Amino acid sequence: MRSRFTAFAVGDPAYLLKTWHRSTRPKTLELDPDRQWYRLDIVWAERGGLLDADGQVSFRAYYRHPAGAGEQAEVSRFVREDGQWCYVDAT
Repeated sequence: MRSRFTAFAVGDPAYLLKTWHRSTRPKTLELDPDRQWYRLDIVWAERGGLLDADGQVSFRAYYRHPAGAGEQAEVSRFVREDGQWCYVDAT
């Protein structure tokens, strides 16, 4: 989760696509260059440990934008495939 937030913060769509599960991955991803992500708060995490095959993370991410500051809150679902954590979807 933290590495994906960092990819948003530095504007790295290639990493985001690489860590997105193939069943839900979009073909392309365009990030808003004016949206500056600056803070991530993990609210809770369920599973996702060394021996788990899946996990969920609830978080709040904060950004600045010329139109004003904002935040995104969601629960993200991840699965481990071939030793890598992949983002599946969120609510």
